[in-house]
Amino acid sequence: MNVSQTMETEEDLLTSLQIKLYHPQQRSKGMFSLLTLGRRIKQDADDPLRVGRDGQTCTLALVDQKVSRKQLSLHAYRTPQRQGMFFTIQNLSKKGRLIVNGTGLEYLERLDLPDKAMVRFGEYEMLIMREPGEAKGSFEMELDVLEVSPSTETCVCVPPRNPVMDTGFGYTEGLRFHEPSECDDTMPYHICEIFTLP
Repeated sequence: MNVSQTMETEEDLLTSLQIKLYHPQQRSKGMFSLLTLGRRIKQDADDPLRVGRDGQTCTLALVDQKVSRKQLSLHAYRTPQRQGMFFTIQNLSKKGRLIVNGTGLEYLERLDLPDKAMVRFGEYEMLIMREPGEAKGSFEMELDVLEVSPSTETCVCVPPRNPVMDTGFGYTEGLRFHEPSECDDTMPYHICEIFTLP
């Protein structure tokens, strides 16, 4: 009997998604109480990973009436041109925009997720990092809650674009803006943007 060459073995390294969550009222509101934190969870690659308040249809259920029943989803995919498993992110909420590394997504719009992404909806922030693997039928995710906003200390590298002029505001005041208030255009290949809360 022939064994398929594409069948996963116990030794196949799974692609991993590290998802770090933050909300400014997470200590008092308990919105992450339904999530399994701090351990790796295996997920079938053909099942979308959904985030929202509906515990029946969402893999990651948030206890918050301000969150849409289905807020967003992550879809795994592969391409003939590249090795590995990659992900798209889609906005499932009719109520609000989803911000991915500074790009706004309206209802049902989707975007290829880079290896490191800052995702925002409402007051929520998700830092998502992908570690490549070999397995084709599944991936794993690990959830953690951050004590401080990742936007105040995380620098996500993105392809260069026109520099943004320094506004002259102090760091704390700059948190009110949706776009970065300062840019270093001297870096040869990448620039860093600080993503801020709305």
